[in-house]
Amino acid sequence: KTWCIANPLASNSALAANIEYICSQLDCGSINPKGPCFEPNSRMHHASFAMNLYYQANGRHLADCNFINSGLVSLIDPSKCAIPST
Repeated sequence: KTWCIANPLASNSALAANIEYICSQLDCGSINPKGPCFEPNSRMHHASFAMNLYYQANGRHLADCNFINSGLVSLIDPSKCAIPST
């Protein structure tokens, strides 16, 4: 299995745009305040969660993790917070 994570070299504005785009299409409630995946409260963490949510929901295709080079495919699950089943 593979996961999508935010590229550590991506700009904050790119990550914010990714979160906004993804969360307009999918339920990102887990990374909202009081959500089970809100902590750690960082843009990198929230973007990785959202980007992986999108990647998993769309069949784990490489193109679904690119986000204009702000995403990376990982062979190791970096999250301690599970993606909700869809």
